[in-house]
Order: sequence, then structure tokens, then C-alpha cells
Amino acid sequence: MPVFTCGGMRFQHTWQDEEDAPDDNQKNLEATIQRAVDSDINHIETARGYGSSEYQLGKILPRLPRESLIVQTKVAAEGDGAKFRNDFNRSMSLLRLDHVDLLSLHGINNAEILENSLLPGGPLAVARELQKEGRARFIGFSTHADCDVICRTIDTGEFDYVNLHWYWVNRSNARAIEAAKRHDMGMFIISPNDKGGKLYEPPEKLSRLCDPLTPMAFNNLFCLLNPDVHTLSIGAARPTDFDEHIRSLNFLPDAQKQVAEISARLIAEMQHVLGADWCRDWEKGIPKWEDVPGEINIWEILRLWNHAKALDMVAFGKMRYNLLGQAGHWFPGKNSADIPDLSETLKASPFRDRIPGILQQAHELLYDKPVERLSKSE
Repeated sequence: MPVFTCGGMRFQHTWQDEEDAPDDNQKNLEATIQRAVDSDINHIETARGYGSSEYQLGKILPRLPRESLIVQTKVAAEGDGAKFRNDFNRSMSLLRLDHVDLLSLHGINNAEILENSLLPGGPLAVARELQKEGRARFIGFSTHADCDVICRTIDTGEFDYVNLHWYWVNRSNARAIEAAKRHDMGMFIISPNDKGGKLYEPPEKLSRLCDPLTPMAFNNLFCLLNPDVHTLSIGAARPTDFDEHIRSLNFLPDAQKQVAEISARLIAEMQHVLGADWCRDWEKGIPKWEDVPGEINIWEILRLWNHAKALDMVAFGKMRYNLLGQAGHWFPGKNSADIPDLSETLKASPFRDRIPGILQQAHELLYDKPVERLSKSE
């Protein structure tokens, strides 16, 4: 497994499930895949829910040496077993392959979807049948769930690998990485560029604090220094999108020292702007969004506000904040446009009196307009 994966969510022509693409888009996609392969990035991943991605990949994958590729697709885990098999068959027809190396149950994002996946004859059972048929080599899952659900899924012992979120700006899934290690699972980090901080368009302040690395290189090295992380998904839209990631590997010999120094600078700046006590304890006593009146996702909003306020990551905060209430189980909870009485909800927080005001500030800073997700399987 290469340390970088060629993610198939950004280069396709459309988010609709169409078998059509303009020549210029197809040529760009094929050039992107060729650039990945030429750079020894031989892991190519896509999903049934990524619009025309599978169809367009199916035009180039059969022309590449199959034995040198690690191909992954993901099929939604919400339906029954018959739907899972039908969707998988559709994927294989579009990809023009007789097997995939990695097959993911896509979007085990809450306990209900997990339970549905494990039903007799359900998605996992069908995935195992496909494995026995030689059509899928390894079975994993992708997730945007909270850490408790991810750990429950890992601890079933049913999966070979997991795709999850973990970056410098969000380390909430650290327990899941440890659980995956105990089960000897592959660890695939989703979207370090985008959901890791919109690092392809970093604010000047963040860039200055990360010098001599770029924010993208810093985050790459931060993730790869964890020996339990195996690959980072690069959602490339063009061939040159791999360049900065490949360059970041030149810093690996001194990465431990540089990452520690940059991380210390970022933390110091956050403490300077937000206060050391806040940075140390802001997460204490914050309930899950399901337990908050109005389903306000307090933890996520505070996380986005922290980085927007202290590191000028406002564009990143807006990108994520305006998805709240629009993305279903892929990004659950609501924004803080309407703040009810939270005195009982926040009784265990040392900042119970400050947080309502911060939630209001966050809305004023980050709210733009509701944003629909690009895909039903982000």
C-alpha cells in the first residue's frame, strides 16, 4: 500500500450517475491516473456514489497492468443485501474489472447503519459472499461516525481495514486508530487536504506558522508519523495535485523534529488567542449532538470556531459549518442559528456560561448559506 492514495471523488465530470463525460474532462482524469501510477501511487479508490467516477475510471483501468494496481470501490451500507449486490455489480460493470482489491461498506455513520450492515443476508454477509467468489479481496468500511460507533464497528472483528478522519485539526478518532491496530487493520485517512483544513487554500497566518513546510506538507507528515496510519487519500482534480504531497516526503528524515516544532507553534498561538484554560478543557462536558436541544452540534462548532478564531481558518470553518443540517448522517447535527437554554445541557462543562456566547459568535463568523453536499456518499 502506498502512503498516498489516488482518491476518485474530485476529478469526475458529474456527481450524477451518468455514463458520459466531455473529452477534455476524460483526458484530464486519465492524465491524473497516469501521473499517480507513474509516481508509484498505485492505490486508486472510488465509490458507487461518486457520480461518473467509476464509469470514467473504467475507460482507463483496463489499459493499465492490473496486477500492479490496488483498486477500491465503496458501496453504501444502508440498503439490504440484494441492493448491495446489485450496486456492486453496477460498479464492476462500470469499472470493467472482474474484481476489486478492496471493497468498502460505505458510510457506517451511526449505530443503525452498523446494525443493518450486520443483519443476516445484509451488506456485510453479501460482501463476504463476493469475497468467496473472488470478486473482492479484502472487506473494509468507511465512516464519518463518532468514535464510539467506529470502535464498535472495528471491535466486531469483521473488517480488514477502515477509512476514517484523523488530522492535526481533528484527532477525535485516536481511540479508533488504536482499536484498528489491535485488530491488525489497515488505516486509510479520508480527505486530509479538504476536511483536514482546506489546506489547498491555506490562510496566510497558517502558512506562516507552518514555515518552512506548507500546511499540506505539515499535515501529511503529522499523519504519516503515526505508524498505525498507512495511507492518505489525495482527492486529485488534476495531475499536478500530487506534486506538493510527493515533495512533502523529502522532509521525512527530519519530520519528527519539524512536526513537533510546528505543532508547538500552532498550539502556542491557539493558547495566546483563546486562552490556555480553554485550549486544555473546552471539550470537557460537551454532550453529543443527539443530546442537545435543537440537535446543535456543539463540539463540531466549537472545533471550527477554535481554528477560525486562532489560525484564521475561516474559509475551512465556513465550508464545514454551512453543511450542518444539510448532510444527514454524513455530517450530523445543526448549526447554532437558534440557541436554546443550554444551562442543563452544559452543566458538566467548565465553560457552561461562555459557550452560548461563543456559539453565537461562531454563527456570525461562519454562517454564509446552507451548502448541499456534493454527493450522497461523501
